[in-house]
Amino acid sequence: MRVRDAMSHDIEYVSPTMSLAAAAQKMIELDTGFLPVGDTAENRLQGVITDRDIVVRAVADGKDPKQTAVKEAQSQNVLYCFEDDSVEDAAENMRRQQVYRLIVLDSPESKRLKGVVSLGDLVRHDREHLGGETARDISAGHVTH
Repeated sequence: MRVRDAMSHDIEYVSPTMSLAAAAQKMIELDTGFLPVGDTAENRLQGVITDRDIVVRAVADGKDPKQTAVKEAQSQNVLYCFEDDSVEDAAENMRRQQVYRLIVLDSPESKRLKGVVSLGDLVRHDREHLGGETARDISAGHVTH
């Protein structure tokens, strides 16, 4: 099975100039703790913002979420895979990077955002064993090579 068959396709960008409070509200609306940051018109990814980024990089540092832009707290290091990758390769990538989700790009050449693949996606697509093993390895801190 390919990543394109398991990933979530309905992904919304948030603007790097959006306030952290507005990004948090968007996370609530979409029931997620993770949003790509970028330019919708160009379909170009500039980073990601997580609920943890908001708390650790802004709120805990005393910044006002209503006055602080997403770009001030976003993660620049975006972990990704490609839509043609196998779900096994994506799971291995998650294990290696110690993350529960990856941005999915179309190809190494154009690197356009196509979606997000998570451990939940792997489990929902009849990959319970793969998803469970990967989750155990990530939570235990096991890195495979």
